[in-house]
Amino acid sequence: MTMTGATVEDRVGWFADQFTAIRDNAELVIKGKTEALDLALVCLMSEGHLLVEDVPGVGKTTLARALAASIGASSQRIQFTPDLLPSDITGVAIYNQSGGTFDFKPGPVFANIVLGDEINRASPKTQSALLEVMEEYQVTVDGHPHPVPRPFMVIATQNPIEMDGTYPLPEAQLDRFLLRVAIGYPDAHAESEILDNHRQGHGAGELAPVLSADVTRSMIAVAAEVYLDRRVRDYIIALVTATRDHPDVRLGGSPRASIALMRAARAKAAAAGRAYVLPEDVRDLAVVALAHRLILTPDATLRSGDAAGVVEQVLRDVPTPKPLA
Repeated sequence: MTMTGATVEDRVGWFADQFTAIRDNAELVIKGKTEALDLALVCLMSEGHLLVEDVPGVGKTTLARALAASIGASSQRIQFTPDLLPSDITGVAIYNQSGGTFDFKPGPVFANIVLGDEINRASPKTQSALLEVMEEYQVTVDGHPHPVPRPFMVIATQNPIEMDGTYPLPEAQLDRFLLRVAIGYPDAHAESEILDNHRQGHGAGELAPVLSADVTRSMIAVAAEVYLDRRVRDYIIALVTATRDHPDVRLGGSPRASIALMRAARAKAAAAGRAYVLPEDVRDLAVVALAHRLILTPDATLRSGDAAGVVEQVLRDVPTPKPLA
């Protein structure tokens, strides 16, 4: 579709068709996880980063590879370990004797989709190597900025069960993930299809792209055009503010959380073929966009408090705007 001269409604309709095509293609190898896949795509179209917190073997790596293959993008996998160095992620400047200069050798972070597997197994210093690139879309080495390709998305995974030898992600790192999702175990029917795919040798590496990285950039631009009514904007602000004032919360959502919820809601509305955001879009995304950013008080933690439960309570307490005309 040619975007020149098209109305916002036409562009959003085109966006929804492409969104569905990517999802359908990825579901050839990711069975029974439409919701998680939709959230990953919303994250990609919002130019955000995704934290996948789940047990091993449920398809976290397959999700990243399927997304990259479906949009014809480059991908890299970084296995985080205690001995991983920041330069192993970002790259390093190497002295060139023949030219007398330092040549930059890009690290694996220079890809469209970067899978950081078991990110909490690396030291805090190594984890922090991702902070700049996740926020600024560039890496600075020896004072020289090096931009990463666009679109750019980090999909980081961590195992919430096995915590020995891990380093919890600091608040600043968690705040840079747009969404946090769990994939979960498949049902019996989906697992049967997974076994069939495995027997036939069908995997994420066999997927053919349904569009290009250039088209993905156009989709990101369309999502940013989706109309956000003032009442919905104020609703987002009220929800995030309520997390700061909640008695069980020591550290509530930051302005970055408000921005993340707004961007994700726009992409979700576009995926539904709408040129405007509904309060329901915000409500559907609030837990996955806000819960991982909250730090509970010690008392709440001792009572086995749950950040997701806090967000759900906030959703009940903050009045939802009336239906938009």
